[in-house]
Amino acid sequence: MSAVDEVPEPSERRPGQDPDAAVWVLAGPLTRAGVPELCARLRDRLHGGEPGWVTCDVAALTDPDATTVEALARLQLTARRLGSRIRLRNACGRLLGLLTLAGLRDVLPLE
Repeated sequence: MSAVDEVPEPSERRPGQDPDAAVWVLAGPLTRAGVPELCARLRDRLHGGEPGWVTCDVAALTDPDATTVEALARLQLTARRLGSRIRLRNACGRLLGLLTLAGLRDVLPLE
């Protein structure tokens, strides 16, 4: 199974706080080779839609590393280019620490 296959399509669930936001459950491990496909899936999902938030449920990313941070940053960049934004849900302490170390805590807000 490729790294891209490990990441499910964005779900149709809606978070309780914002009924207009999509939720995407990310599973790991994320790989550098899989990042372009993740971004392409996000572009496909957001293309032609109204700008808004995409909530990334990252609870399944239990062993995040620098590649995880890179993938999340590139997803945020992709979303912003399309007038949307990414926010994280269920981030573990290690991921929060890595985002802080990388200076991305404000760039990738928490839900």
